[in-house]
Amino acid sequence: MKSLFLALIGMAVAPVVGGLVSGLDRILTARCQSRKGPPLIQPFYDAAKLWGKEVTATNPWQAFCAVMYLVAAAASVGLLCAGSDLLLIFFVQAVGAVFLVMGAYAVPSPYSQIGAQRELLQMVAYEPLIILTIVGIRLMTGSFRVDAVFALDQPLLFKLPLLFLVLGYALTIKLRKSPFDISACHHAHQEIVRGVYTEFSGPYLALIEIAHWYEVILVLGLVSLFWATSIAGMILLVAATYAAEILVDNVSSRMTWRWMLGSVWLSGLVLSGINLVWLYAR
Repeated sequence: MKSLFLALIGMAVAPVVGGLVSGLDRILTARCQSRKGPPLIQPFYDAAKLWGKEVTATNPWQAFCAVMYLVAAAASVGLLCAGSDLLLIFFVQAVGAVFLVMGAYAVPSPYSQIGAQRELLQMVAYEPLIILTIVGIRLMTGSFRVDAVFALDQPLLFKLPLLFLVLGYALTIKLRKSPFDISACHHAHQEIVRGVYTEFSGPYLALIEIAHWYEVILVLGLVSLFWATSIAGMILLVAATYAAEILVDNVSSRMTWRWMLGSVWLSGLVLSGINLVWLYAR
């Protein structure tokens, strides 16, 4: 019952916090570009405006995929808050990502199709890195459960510094930040804008935006596990990591998918291998 209560609380609070984080992201990005930026709660205004638009969908499957994407994102956050199995959390969020791709593939728009293809490439890039990070946590705790991380007497960051850097690669892709945002970039100067989101509109696009807020909380929750021995340490680590992601986003131009796969796999697999070998040999 305690786990269920924590899961429900997490699922209720996460979209609020995620929306505020997205609003803060916009403000800090605007400051980096010498702009004032929108108000903090602008993401909620945008979602409310989308929710009030006419309900339209190319086909029922597209609508179903948007709903399932949100359900999977919310469920993964709930499982994280309940201290569940990290592998289960990973697979649940992966199912949601697959539904997003399938929703984009369900329409004949070439922009949506290209966005879906690039979204799959992003998944191929970041999912092995997240799996390797989870394996490293398993070697440290002896369990895949989130609860086991909080039982440690010292932060994971001291034993898994390279895997934390590897997780940063995955976070940059998952948070849709440059230079790895190749499927859903919202900047008009790119050759494809919104990509995988192109054919979603109205309430269904609002559902996808809310699902992204859940994903933001999920990835920041994974970051917080690397300093789970102190609440203050968790908050500082999450804040520093997200600030670094915003900085990278503003100083980097978007690269091609070939560059993304090559750089992420090469750097991520090498760093992961070094850290895992060191853990195994200690």
